[in-house]
Amino acid sequence: MKIGDLLIEKKLITPEELQVALNIQRITGWVIGKCLTTLGFVTSSTLAEVLAFQHGLEYINLRNYPIPLELLRKFPKNLSLNARFLPLNEDDSNLDIAVIDPSNVVAMDTVRSITNKRAKPYLTDEEGFFEALEKAYYFLENPTEKIVDEIIYSATTMGTVTPDTYPLLVDAIIAEGIRRNATDIHISQTSGIVNIFYRVDGILQFAFALPRIVHSGIVSRIKVLSKLDLAEQRLPQDGAFSYDFLGKKYELRVSTIPTIEGESTVLRILLGGSQEIYALSVLGFTDDLVQELKRLIRKPYGIILVVGPTGSGKSTTLYSLVKEINRLKRSVITIEDPVEYKITFAKQSEVNEKIGYDFPIAGRNFMRHDPDVIFLGEIRDEETAKIGIRASITGHLVLSTLHTNDAVSSIPRLLDLGVDRFLLSSSLLAVLSQRLVRKICLNCKKEKLPTDEEKRILEKAGLSVEKVAYGEGCRICRNTGYLGRTGIGELMVVTEEIRDMIYQGASYNDLEKAAQRWGMRPVRFDGLRKVAAGITTLEEIERVVG
Repeated sequence: MKIGDLLIEKKLITPEELQVALNIQRITGWVIGKCLTTLGFVTSSTLAEVLAFQHGLEYINLRNYPIPLELLRKFPKNLSLNARFLPLNEDDSNLDIAVIDPSNVVAMDTVRSITNKRAKPYLTDEEGFFEALEKAYYFLENPTEKIVDEIIYSATTMGTVTPDTYPLLVDAIIAEGIRRNATDIHISQTSGIVNIFYRVDGILQFAFALPRIVHSGIVSRIKVLSKLDLAEQRLPQDGAFSYDFLGKKYELRVSTIPTIEGESTVLRILLGGSQEIYALSVLGFTDDLVQELKRLIRKPYGIILVVGPTGSGKSTTLYSLVKEINRLKRSVITIEDPVEYKITFAKQSEVNEKIGYDFPIAGRNFMRHDPDVIFLGEIRDEETAKIGIRASITGHLVLSTLHTNDAVSSIPRLLDLGVDRFLLSSSLLAVLSQRLVRKICLNCKKEKLPTDEEKRILEKAGLSVEKVAYGEGCRICRNTGYLGRTGIGELMVVTEEIRDMIYQGASYNDLEKAAQRWGMRPVRFDGLRKVAAGITTLEEIERVVG
């Protein structure tokens, strides 16, 4: 079966989308798979999974896969690039490799000639393959640890560091953050030592300790990049800059604050313009919740909110919702800060506070641009909240995020922002509250008997298990026992009863009870189900949800 027909059979694309891709193919000459991924009808990873199924191979996602350095040394970069494969793991008789072409005979022969072992191929997507290849060989040739060690040696033995060292050091710190898939980089001093931490999967990880002498140089270099005042060290400052690394552009938000031991600096790493938008079905939510979200996104008007604390995956979920919209039939317009993923057939706009272009101004003007769906990156203030509500009652579907702890809390929060009670009750469709919890590393996953406390907590939630899973710790997960994150959530669908309760000013407790009567399951319960299923641990649920 042709790949296009197979994608239609699996309901991953529509016949109309395939026809659009075929029209693009006539102009570009690209293979149909590239047309489909470029148009955003399928992600490159989804396409690779279907190809793997078609050829009886296993799919592997290389984006977070740590490739052993000893294998990279056996196969030089030019060899891997020309033969289009990456070595993954090795045993006495086999070498696991990742390929993007299921019929890559050259890779098989190359492995056999160099190692005298049989190559076992895993199929991966083209974007992930080249990203992993460039990262792997870059850090093989430019190991962050070596750069840090050389700077420590220079600072401790000669008592000085040359000015041209700081750009190299800052680049190495940022590159290491990208390598670890960190969301934030923390640079601070304690007892005269400069400490570098990375926030990975929501947890701070200590990375490096540097001598005090380099602190001012690191901070100054970051201030220069983000156009901050070099002389000001007594007041907090905020800035941003773009950073190009291995062909990708990253947006870095910078925050500095004065402390008793010097300035503390935090860099938030944002990937701008990625094409890899995840499907709703892979975010970790239950099948029932996903089907309900798919039903809601087909509504012609109203407002759907995704709520949770910073770093809980709200934006990713919103993008996944937009992916479910037929953008060939419905006009989608977005206002974001910044644009994190490119969406084909959507008009995407980015706020620019310096010129006065913010969410309220965008929201007021978007309704003249004939949209069907408006994606407001965040409801930050009273004006944005009122614009979002007004747009939703004038025939538009509005998607946005809000900072609240749970789904029901979004109602008093919007009322606090000055939204009219009647307008809110008549426009709100649903609120999804979510968190991200770390998943147990599959490479070192073990099972054990649950403790009495674990039994008690799970049984109280109506869940019974004979064993619980945990991660022992290994090279792949950096001995944390966890690798990657998954979503847990609660969905409050606004029924007629809840609509009336909002208008009449019902209390938080009454609204929560009504939402649960209509099927909402608390986010903590969703997390406990993942503990029972062996996906995460009770300790992780307690850390994230409480």
